[in-house]
Amino acid sequence: MPKINVYLPDDLADAVRETGLPVSPICQRALEQAVRRITTIRQAVLTDVDPAWLAERLPTFTARLITVLNLATARARESGATSVTTGDLLHGMLAEGQNLALQILTAMDVTPTSLTAPDVAEPPAAPGTTLRFSGPAAVALELSVGEAIGFGHNYVGCEHLLVGLATEPDGAAGELLRSRSVDGKAARRTVAAALTGYAHLRATTTDQAAPPALLNALRAELAPLVSRIEALEAQLPGPASPSVQ
Repeated sequence: MPKINVYLPDDLADAVRETGLPVSPICQRALEQAVRRITTIRQAVLTDVDPAWLAERLPTFTARLITVLNLATARARESGATSVTTGDLLHGMLAEGQNLALQILTAMDVTPTSLTAPDVAEPPAAPGTTLRFSGPAAVALELSVGEAIGFGHNYVGCEHLLVGLATEPDGAAGELLRSRSVDGKAARRTVAAALTGYAHLRATTTDQAAPPALLNALRAELAPLVSRIEALEAQLPGPASPSVQ
């Protein structure tokens, strides 16, 4: 069988050796699941966009993210476009109005209402023309799934889409977000800190439904966590960490 090296941080590599975990079977199962999820999104974004099957074809996408995709599709269709662009995806995220990505933007000092989703000029679609995701939009969605996998999440949410849009290099939405200092690295780091803050909030309060409480908790958690992450990143060595065979 082909051999693939798996690189781990020193402390995790030591812990794996000490516990005697069967690394190969664990990695195989994790990679099989990741490949299935990436294959699913690739197949979905390369076919005609039909709101009727989005939830069925993308079962790991949250209900809010499916709503975002439907709003994006509706915007593209109403404009007579032939493709759903990254601008449409950003519009869907902003229009949905209640998703975690908007909390992330606020925590990064970007007021969601200050953003206007960009339009991409396209020639009018001919009658009967099907609607598909544009190349950059397809890449952003695939990156979103990759971000969810990287976080170890079994779902894909709007926060992952935000990172995907900010990371994708060619779409108008990514250009707009990066102009507001929301690049992929910063968004990813803020999502990680925000989810930690949200978990802390759930564990320490019975008021689960108050957005101001959530935002305050996010802000309180973000500052020390981001500083700690930045300090750790600055200490990372250049060479790759030991591999576990």
